[in-house]
Amino acid sequence: MGVRRIGSVGSHLHGLFNIHVTIMSGIEIERKFLVKKGGAYKSAAFSSSHIVQGYIPCNAATVRIRIRDEKAYLTIKGKSKDGIGRYEFEKEIEMEEARNLMNLCSGGVIDKRRYLVKSGNHVFEVDEFYGDNEGLVMAEVELGAVDEPYEKPDFIGPEVTGDKRFYNKHMLKYPFSLWREDIPQDYR
Repeated sequence: MGVRRIGSVGSHLHGLFNIHVTIMSGIEIERKFLVKKGGAYKSAAFSSSHIVQGYIPCNAATVRIRIRDEKAYLTIKGKSKDGIGRYEFEKEIEMEEARNLMNLCSGGVIDKRRYLVKSGNHVFEVDEFYGDNEGLVMAEVELGAVDEPYEKPDFIGPEVTGDKRFYNKHMLKYPFSLWREDIPQDYR
């Protein structure tokens, strides 16, 4: 994913605005996995953060508002053709903007804690869900190419890439509490 940094904007507006923006866009290639019960990912993590996110209704793309600890982001993701790769645009926004945009989100919010775990040359993002999705723990790894090799940590279970039940947006309508019995007991 490319990162484009835009410096201060608005100097021609007589100093009314001083906005620093980070924009990331490109193709996101990720694989998703269930995570074994037991919490091994917590002791392996080098960082964790609390995330609350909601989705603004849009048929052509996924429009997400995310608050991660003290920062906020607007993300737009295109549709995936293969379940693995899709276009992604992400921009850091002001916290007040994020709170206002959250009011436009439908279906509630996803509440989770994200743990970052280094494995080989990659970082796995392990999400532990709360609320109606309590008990679900998933990991994802972003890759530079669909066939890029990666080392899975021991706590990683079956791959669920492309299974819509495990998309955060889908879990707002059909939370894990409704279908938890559909997955093996070691992963719920």
